[in-house]
Amino acid sequence: MKLYDELVARGLIAQVTDEDKVREMIDNGKAVFYIGFDPTADSLHVGHFMALCLMKRLQMAGNRPIALIGGGTGMIGDPSGRTDMRSMMTRETIQHNCDCFKKQMSRFIEFGEGKAQMVNNADWLLDLNYVELLREVGACFSVNNMLRAECYKQRMEKGLSFLEFNYMIMQSYDFYYLYQHYGCNMQFGGNDQWSNMLGGRELIRRKLEKYDSEAMTITLLLNSEGKKMGKTASGAVWLDPNKTSPYDFYQYWRNVEDADVLKCIRMLTFLPIEQIEAMSDWKDAQLNTAKEILAYELTKLVHGEEEAEKAKAAAKALFNGGGDDANMPTTEIAPEQLKDGSIGILNLMVACKLAASNKEARRLVEGGGVFVNDEKVPEASYAVTEAMLKEGVKIRKGKKVFHKAILA
Repeated sequence: MKLYDELVARGLIAQVTDEDKVREMIDNGKAVFYIGFDPTADSLHVGHFMALCLMKRLQMAGNRPIALIGGGTGMIGDPSGRTDMRSMMTRETIQHNCDCFKKQMSRFIEFGEGKAQMVNNADWLLDLNYVELLREVGACFSVNNMLRAECYKQRMEKGLSFLEFNYMIMQSYDFYYLYQHYGCNMQFGGNDQWSNMLGGRELIRRKLEKYDSEAMTITLLLNSEGKKMGKTASGAVWLDPNKTSPYDFYQYWRNVEDADVLKCIRMLTFLPIEQIEAMSDWKDAQLNTAKEILAYELTKLVHGEEEAEKAKAAAKALFNGGGDDANMPTTEIAPEQLKDGSIGILNLMVACKLAASNKEARRLVEGGGVFVNDEKVPEASYAVTEAMLKEGVKIRKGKKVFHKAILA
């Protein structure tokens, strides 16, 4: 099975500009493609997973990836999927985030001469002359067409700033620039970027009279309820181990819904299609095995085999009552967080990011879903003493979420 057919079989392709041309390019290693990442945080997260895996698949087939970091567009902010305006970041923050991205991307794609490369659109966007841009590029865009784009339509009711209105022109200019200076002939992105991608392709055609650039969008990673995956009660699931531990990352995938596990294996792992097809009729206990496969494969991809093995062993030991907490996520509690030699269970759960607020922690405790050292917490006023923290306290939320708290 060639690459394009495999992407279709895995359910990864949403839209393409010209299916026959895209197929021919990526199947024969002729694509020099880019995917853009706006540096809005100092870590990539599960929402970037689809793009990273696609870059890896295409590079394995002989195509050349360009990871474009939006140091320039990041100073504007992408309005796609937003109901409000993104906060603007300093150049220093953006550069720090860019550096973090490259380190994490290196787990997926190989950088180097003739291989993948990373570029920052700040290198060309920040030096543009505004009047020249309006004359040379702005004249190629119809405001009527731009306002029909989904990313703008959903913002019109609450208000769309002129700053954000320029985002499509900036992203289109990226494709135009990369085509000329890096031989980039294809752009990939999320399905919500389709209008911006078409804008870049049209700009290349109108300004350069070249007709060999293409675009393809990736299916969004949604659960069975149609919601984006990659969020927990305590926030995003990050690829940085300091923000989401390998154990928590493993547990996130181990606990996906039955209805989502096979789709995730198909879309995100590199297991052969034939092996995945053989799982299509798995039910009940077999789905738990599928979840373990999914969690292990993705943890190995992001954090390496050693961390995946540790997370798998810790999860099994804890679930089976073995109590091995050596690889359990741990939070250090500072002495100043204690009051009169103890800390309340609600505050402790928030400190350990097991709950987003005291209100949520109280609801969990009163629902009988919180355990300390395998004993059910009887009431919201329960406190953990300094002596207990010195020994290390094992907290369990529900049946599957484990955490250890120790005194710093």
